[in-house]
Amino acid sequence: MEELLENEKWQDEEFLEDSAELLKALAHPSRLKIIGFLASGKKCVKHIWEALDLPQPNVSQHLSVLRNRGILGYKREGSIVCYYIKDKKVLEIYKTLVKED
Repeated sequence: MEELLENEKWQDEEFLEDSAELLKALAHPSRLKIIGFLASGKKCVKHIWEALDLPQPNVSQHLSVLRNRGILGYKREGSIVCYYIKDKKVLEIYKTLVKED
């Protein structure tokens, strides 16, 4: 905790802007569902929307937001696109959110 108090990131405007953009990208229940599902590893788009019980166009839109922010990476395997969590900081944020006190 002391290390956190001595950290002066709260004065770094670029850090604050980047952090706010990251949190905005995560600030949707469907996106958090996607992050939770991908926490166990790379998954293909079809598996994502089937497992989350969300419409495919809706999932694609959320994947696009997360990909454009650099949170997710993807790999195309022929006609199949699979996503994975690229920004490991997001995994830490997610773990903090789901951790029980």
